[in-house]
Formats: sequence, structure tokens, C-alpha cells
Amino acid sequence: MFGDLFEEEYSTVSNNQYGKGKKLKTKALEPPAPREFTNLSGIRNQGGTCYLNSLLQTLHFTPEFREALFSLGPEELGLFEDKDKPDAKVRIIPLQLQRLFAQLLLLDQEAASTADLTDSFGWTSNEEMRQHDVQELNRILFSALETSLVGTSGHDLIYRLYHGTIVNQIVCKECKNVSERQEDFLDLTVAVKNVSGLEDALWNMYVEEEVFDCDNLYHCGTCDRLVKAAKEEKSKPDVNLKDLQSEEEIDHPLMILKAILLEEENNLIPVDQLGQKLLKKIGISWNKKYRKQHGPLRKFLQLHSQIFLLSSDESTVRLLKNSSLQAESDFQRNDQQIFKMLPPESPGLNNSISCPHWFDINDSKVQPIREKDIEQQFQGKESAYMLFYRKSQLQRPPEARANPRYGVPCHLLNEMDAANIELQTKRAECDSANNTFELHLHLGPQYHFFNGALHPVVSQTESVWDLTFDKRKTLGDLRQSIFQLLEFWEGDMVLSVAKLVPAGLHIYQSLGGDELTLCETEIADGEDIFVWNGVEVGGVHIQTGIDCEPLLLNVLHLDTSSDGEKCCQVIESPHVFPANAEVGTVLTALAIPAGVIFINSAGCPGGEGWTAIPKEDMRKTFREQGLRNGSSILIQDSHDDNSLLTKEEKWVTSMNEIDWLHVKNLCQLESEEKQVKISATVNTMVFDIRIKAIKELKLMKELADNSCLRPIDRNGKLLCPVPDSYTLKEAELKMGSSLGLCLGKAPSSSQLFLFFAMGSDVQPGTEMEIVVEETISVRDCLKLMLKKSGLQDSFIGDAWHLRKMDWCYEAGEPLCEEDATLKELLICSGDTLLLIEGQLPPLGFLKVPIWWYQLQGPSGHWESHQDQTNCTSSWGRVWRATSSQGASGNEPAQVSLLYLGDIEISEDATLAELKSQAMTLPPFLEFGVPSPAHLRAWTVERKRPGRLLRTDRQPLREYKLGRRIEICLEPLQKGENLGPQDVLLRTQVRIPGERTYAPALDLVWNAAQGGTAGSLRQRVADFYRLPVEKIEIAKYFPEKFEWLPISSWNQQITKRKKKKKQDYLQGAPYYLKDGDTIGVKNLLIDDDDDFSTIRDDTGKEKQKQRALGRRKSQEALHEQSSYILSSAETPARPRAPETSLSIHVGSFR
Repeated sequence: MFGDLFEEEYSTVSNNQYGKGKKLKTKALEPPAPREFTNLSGIRNQGGTCYLNSLLQTLHFTPEFREALFSLGPEELGLFEDKDKPDAKVRIIPLQLQRLFAQLLLLDQEAASTADLTDSFGWTSNEEMRQHDVQELNRILFSALETSLVGTSGHDLIYRLYHGTIVNQIVCKECKNVSERQEDFLDLTVAVKNVSGLEDALWNMYVEEEVFDCDNLYHCGTCDRLVKAAKEEKSKPDVNLKDLQSEEEIDHPLMILKAILLEEENNLIPVDQLGQKLLKKIGISWNKKYRKQHGPLRKFLQLHSQIFLLSSDESTVRLLKNSSLQAESDFQRNDQQIFKMLPPESPGLNNSISCPHWFDINDSKVQPIREKDIEQQFQGKESAYMLFYRKSQLQRPPEARANPRYGVPCHLLNEMDAANIELQTKRAECDSANNTFELHLHLGPQYHFFNGALHPVVSQTESVWDLTFDKRKTLGDLRQSIFQLLEFWEGDMVLSVAKLVPAGLHIYQSLGGDELTLCETEIADGEDIFVWNGVEVGGVHIQTGIDCEPLLLNVLHLDTSSDGEKCCQVIESPHVFPANAEVGTVLTALAIPAGVIFINSAGCPGGEGWTAIPKEDMRKTFREQGLRNGSSILIQDSHDDNSLLTKEEKWVTSMNEIDWLHVKNLCQLESEEKQVKISATVNTMVFDIRIKAIKELKLMKELADNSCLRPIDRNGKLLCPVPDSYTLKEAELKMGSSLGLCLGKAPSSSQLFLFFAMGSDVQPGTEMEIVVEETISVRDCLKLMLKKSGLQDSFIGDAWHLRKMDWCYEAGEPLCEEDATLKELLICSGDTLLLIEGQLPPLGFLKVPIWWYQLQGPSGHWESHQDQTNCTSSWGRVWRATSSQGASGNEPAQVSLLYLGDIEISEDATLAELKSQAMTLPPFLEFGVPSPAHLRAWTVERKRPGRLLRTDRQPLREYKLGRRIEICLEPLQKGENLGPQDVLLRTQVRIPGERTYAPALDLVWNAAQGGTAGSLRQRVADFYRLPVEKIEIAKYFPEKFEWLPISSWNQQITKRKKKKKQDYLQGAPYYLKDGDTIGVKNLLIDDDDDFSTIRDDTGKEKQKQRALGRRKSQEALHEQSSYILSSAETPARPRAPETSLSIHVGSFR
């Protein structure tokens, strides 16, 4: 059952200590809960280990066993740190028991874990999920402890505490010769069936004589014949049944009354005599001693009817023969323990409790339980299975009373103290995370009312402030905090809930009741709060509420030419109207004196269900008409003869708005027509549209068997061919959209039309196309694509592999299962596959590109940057790189990465092993790095260092790096050991008057004390030996070429207003992380407010030029698309191609 429990398998036990890289089997999302009001700790069930928990709790509440185990120090048991040393002898099981008992005594958590202990047993998950016999476990555990403690001062621990001897004696009735045989025991087994209680069971087994007579005579060796004899068993030392009961148990009225009745003939006695004998036995009457707690004597006897039987007139009482005496001592069931403990003796209890208590310990839960509940629980078929007893004469030393630290070794005390501090920190962080939320503050003075809604005057970034706030605080506290955030506010401040709608920002309701908490006001996380005076914004009175919510509607109407005449061009323009405005206001907005309004319930021009609004309904509101954001309205001038809503020269009031498609000739064949308009409905077959288009384009009839229709997206790209058997509705084609008539048949239902390209940098429109069977394997598909690319010889040696392009047009996860079919991997028509050079690593291995990373100086040379006290520094080797264009002076933390090569490594390897393997790459030999400890590892994200990988001994799998990870290595002059709360920052001091910075220095900042701006400012000031009030710091955002100052000032407007809440720098808006650049300004010699450099100015200018170029390209593309579509008709609004949503789950075979 225990596997290798008796073997000290040192290599299988992890060094799972608090504060020393504990490896949990299950990673909890929240820290464990603290102890409940009983102040006792339970033990978590691993699935089927309730029997183990029962035994461990019993041993834990046996002070002699617990303290004897604690008395064995590291000099005898060894240290966890030495378990991997070949000559070290580390006794794992006693060490794990010591730690578990220390956790049960001192660690402030609801329940301890036995995972480390069962690991030391060599148990597997199968063992942890099975129920076993607790008596068998007790014997095997004791045997394992004895084996583990051989050669130590505790070698006789089990023998000293639990050992006993049974003496079997047979006495000859003739010659009185005594024959003895001794047997050792750790526990006694007694038969409880058909006996009144434990005393009777022990009497039957170990006191009462067994007589050999009649047909069962005994052969006496002395008499040399069959004789009468008597057999008895005695314990050595003798078992005194009175010793089995504690003083409290003897004093219990149930025990005393039963003892009196057992002495009476037939176990029967008048109730009055029972009270007199009780007085004689204990020296005090029932009323004085027990009445207050248990009530009158007769009532007590009635309540225990399972033990006592009163006569009908309640004058006599009899003891029932089958009564079950509930021993009010320590006993347990398989999966539950009930302990009676005096608080001064109880290791986990507060000494303020003055009376003994029973506790029901059921795995993780520890709850007090009343005596009558215990009796009720065990009076039926349930009974105690295994009983543990402790001599009542054993006395605890005075210093042990109410002192759970008594006897615990110093190293475990320190470990538990550190673990409690860590738990408190994690609970505080969890409490803060669970009770804070982020609010988006929109400041009224920075908004103006435009086109029916509120819009920022400058930009969304400058007009919105993100504020992290405690939801348990009141609305008044929030208002005070906003006052302190703002440098100036004139007049009343009203806070209103706003929401971003398609038209802009709209105010819904104002928040009132400063005494209400934010939870009571039902403000949600991420809520938009508008800060204003409650009346107007920019001089415009603002309507609020859901009734006047602005709706963004698409209005279609015929365009007017330069001479004022209507033309066939349909204009679609967005307009904003309040939801409570009348529908007829749309005519006023478009300056149309009279007309007919059609609404489309589908919400898009290509949908169905256009309905004319009767004149009597023109005074209804937009909301009453069922219009919402994105709904479409068609305006028809009542005097216009060129109506789009005519069919066969007849006016209708409900019909399809557009009933045609554009088909463009892309067959590269000469034709008089380049494109035609084909009328259709949503139920028209694609085949019919294709044949009709061939006829109207006057193309050859042979194309009927060798052509297909392909949708054209907004960028002019041809999408996947549409099967002829589909209707327009099944093909999800909208009316008014454009199709291309192309050579080649559409794929059948068992085929896939795929795009593919070479490399990961794919430009739109450069993809190649291929049609394959959906049952083809990944390997064969790769061969076909290589052959079509002209690289059919490159498949030798598996030099290429396939990856699926993800939604952001980047190379996604590789298709690792080369023998799987495309259908099994959920590849669909229209998907894009990428041909990537390089062999796929085996399952469980990673192919990791390695880059060399070192900060760069202004001339393009690699620089070493020496750190100061308590900080790290980079290696001093110089490496030349391409110089920066346009850089002047020491610019903020320029990044340049040098590719070294790829390594293939197991996911189970540690970070230190990755560094060691990377050092074997040929380019690495030139750098002269002495050891892996002198390297710092980062992930590569967006061609820059991303996440810092800290622990060298942690397996790569636990970092969750993914299969596309790239690593850059930074040299260090000495090793470093960063803690989980340490943040590594690049600090650079600004050179006065030059708009440049000194070389970067690494600074380690411990964010465990709150991660506030004040903490960081103090750390920087100490680092540069400057007064904290004489420095200014700012974070650099290289992608924006911007600096964001970090200030910790507190503004007090009035005495009653609170100070500003400190910013949490690792949250919005700073998002401070490892590797960030911090600019430092010495106000003693530099009073300039600007943090920027010449390089920042150049970078911003280049960004503006690129944005302008993109805008011009989009305009040109839009003009080109407009030329493709007919200018005489209304084009359908372009939409992105729709693809099936899928989640790919890897194979775990």
C-alpha cells in the first residue's frame, strides 16, 4: 500500500519549504484561508486520504509524540538542502512530519496539505485517491518511523510511547504449574459485538479466565497428561481500566451513574436511592453539582434513554444491557475525529476560553460539537473504529500551557514565521485586488458637444484618467480623491455614469448619496464616470438619461448633382439622433421638405425587410420604431421619379432594398463588358448567378464548366470560391456586394481552398492558392505547397514545416502532427498556411532562437553599465553594432539584438540548462562569459526584451513560454538573485542643458512595500545619494517616444478632504515592469521641466509622416475600390471576411 515507504528515497522528495521555492501540486488562485474561530487547523483531503488525516491529527494532539519528534534536530535528521548530495543521509519522513506538525500548530491557514508527506511516502496519485484501513496505516507508519530513526536518539520513540506486552498464562489445576508466552503489541484489538461497553470488551479479552475442562482438557507438560486448566491474558504492565478514563471523564455524570448501576443487583435501583448513592460516591448532591448544567436527575435519565430505562411511574431506573457507553475520550471514525481538549493544553486555542470543549475535525473543517451530538452520532450503527488513549496522570510543564511554540525547533519557528508573513502579504494583495476596481474618469472641461454626443476636445488619452479605487469606500471618498487629482476645479462637481456609444460619450445618470459605498451604488469595474457641473458642457445644455441616448443611424438617399438635379448615385451617410426624437426630424436634418422614410430592421443596407413609415407614425420616436445603433433609413423624395424602391414600374411599401450583385470579369478574356449587375434574391443559387453573368459578359460558353465566383473584400482581395450549390443566404453574400468571375472550378464539399505563403512576413495579396482534399495529411499538404512554390527538392530532411496564420496575420502554432489530416486539425476553406523554414522540434522540446542583448551607446558601441550598491551590472565586453541614425548624446536605453543561433531543448529543462546550452553556440565563444550565472534571460517581444525570467532552477515548462518563444541573453558582471517582488529598472540621469542622458544603470526596486510612487522615488534618491525632494523621475515609453512623470505629491484643498491615494506603479497608467527606462532629473542643477531628447523629437516626426502616408494609402485604395464598383448604384458597406471561430486543442497522446 505504501509503495517504497520503508525506503528512504531521497531523490523523490522535493525541497518544499515555505519561502524556498515551494512547488505546489495545484496552483491556487487565491492564498489559503486563515484559521476559523476555533483557531485550529484542519488537513486537506487529497481525494481519499481522510483516514490519513484522522491518524495525523491524533498523533499531532498527542504532546509526547509530537514533542519527541520535535526534539530530533537537523544534526540527526539532516537537512532538505542536502538531500541530493550523494553522501548525505536525510531522513525525509520525520522531517516532513515535523513540518506538518509545525504547520498545524503555527501556520495561519484553515487547512494544511499532506502532499509533501505523501510524496515522501512514495505514494502515487492512485494511492492518494483510494481509501485504506487506518489501523493498517498506523502500524505501517510506525514501522516506517522506526526504520527512519535508526541510529538517532529517537530510535526507540515508538517503543517508548506505544509498546506493550501481552502475557498468555495457562495454570494447571492439578500441579499449579504456570506456562507463559509473551507477545509484543502497539495496539489492542477487542471484540465489541454484544458487549455493553469498552470495559466489558477489555474484561472479556484480557481479564476473564478461560477454563479448559470436559472435552477441552489441557495437556500439562509436568503432569504429562490431560488435565483441567485455566487460561488468562495479562498486559505487562497491567491494564488498569480506571486509567483509561481521564479525570474529566470520571467526573461526567453519565459515567458515574452507570458505574453505580453496574454495582446493583440486576442493574436496577430506585431513583431516590440513586441520588443518595451519588452523594455518597462523590461527596456532593446532584442538584449542587449537575443540575445547573444537566437539569433534574429524572430529566437527565430520560434524555439518555438509550442507556437508562425508567419505570412507568419513574420511581425506578434500570441499566439497559445493550447500552453503548460513549467513552468521552479521544476517539475517531475512519474519516472524522472528535477531540476533547482543555484550552491551556490545546496548542491552537486561545487561553481566554475557560472550559473544556469537544471539536469535530473533519478534514479541512474544525468545528465545536456538543456532547449530545456526539452521543447521537455514535448511538446507532456508527461506532468508533480506532480509539487512542493517553494516561490521565501525564502532566504538561507550565511553560507548555497556552504556548503552541513550545518544543518546536528554531528553524521551523523561523520558517513558520516567514510563511505567516508571506500569507499576510498575499491576503492583503488579494483583498486589495478583489476590492478595487478601475474607473475611467472623463473630465467635463476637456469635452465638447458635437454631432449629438460628447467628444474629447484634444484626444481620448488626454481626456480620460484611469483611477484605481477601493469599492468599499463611499461616493464621498471618490469625490474627494478626484478633487485631489485635479489641480483646479471651479463650482459644483457632479459625478455621472456615462457610456461610450457609437455616436460618442453619453451621460446616463448622476450619482447621489455621498454616504453610500461604491458597491451600493452598483458602479461596475471599468465604469466610465463623467466629471462635470451637472448642467452644461462647453456652454451647451446636456440632456441625460437612456431616453435621449444618441443613436448612430445610416441614412441613404439619392445624391444631388451640381445643377440641383437628382442623380442615380446613392449617398450613405451617418447621422446622430436622440432616441426620443421624432422620426420626421430626419427630413429636417437632410433639408428634404417632404418625402417617404423607409426603415430596415436588419440594420444594414444589404438586409431584408424595408418598410415605409406611414404619415401618422412620423411623430413616433426612433426608439418606438425599434431603431437602434447601426440601423438604416432610406429617404425617398416624394417628388422623385428615380426611386430605388420600384419593382416592375410599381411602387411597393415592403420589399428588398437592393436585389442585385456586381460580377466582375477576372477571367483575363477579352470581353466588351468588364462588370455587370445581376439581379438576385437571397434564395438565388450561386450557379444561376454565374451562368447569367457569363451570358451578360458575352464570354465563351465553355466557361460554364470551368469557372467560379469569388467574393471581393474591401481591399480588392479575392476570397475563397463559393460553391455553385449554395444560395446567397447560405454563402453569406450580401446584396450589393461584388464577386469576381474566375477561371477554375470551385472546390467540392470534400475539398479545401487554402491560401499559403512562404515565411512569416506576409504582405497582403502575395499569398498563393491551392485546392486539396480535406483528408490529406499535413505532410502531404506541405509537399504539394512546396512543389507549387518551386521548392519540391527542399522537403528532403524535413527542412520546412507548416504554421496556421492567426487572426492578427502572424504565424501561429505549428502543425506538429504531420500524419494528422487537415480535417482533424480543423483547417477550413479560406485559412492561410505559412511555409516556415526549419525542422519542427520533437514533442516536448522547444526550438528557441537565441539573441545577444546589451545596451548600446551613442556611437553604436556596446556599453557596460556598472551598478551601485544592491544593484546588478552588465558584463564589460565591447561589441560593435550598427550605429544609430540621428542619435545625439546618450539616448534612453536603445535596444539592439544580435542573433546567435537556435537551440533545441526539452520543456522540462531548467533556465540554467538553457543558458548553458546557449553558451555552446559558436558566436558565444567571443563574448567570454564565465558561467551561466553571469547571464540574464529575457523573452523577446516585438523585437525588444519583454519578460524577465528569474529563477535559474525553474523548469521552462512552468514559465508557459509557448512554442514561438525567443530568448535574449544579457551579460552580467556578477550573479544576481532577484526576488519575486523585485523590479529591475534602467535608470538614466539627465545631463543639464543638453537634452541627453548619462549611461543607464540597473536599479533593483522591491515593490513588496506597496509599489507606490513614493517608494520608487525614495529608492532612486538613495541610489543616487540625493534628497528625495530634489529629484524628478519619469518612465519612458519608447514606442511613443514619450516620458510620463512619476509624482507622489499630495494636495490638500481643505482640512476635511483626504490625501490623494498613492498610484500603484505596476498598474495604470504606468504599468511599470522589468527593463523599463526611468529618467532621473537632479533639481539641484537642472530645473527644466522637459524630459524629452532630440531623438524623441525625431521619432515623433517620423511617426507623423508614417501616419500621414498610411492615411494617403487608404484614401487611394478607397478611390480604387470605388472605381471597381458601379458609381450609379449604392455599394454595400464593406465588411471583413467572416471566418469560423475555432479553438485548437493539442494532442495529448
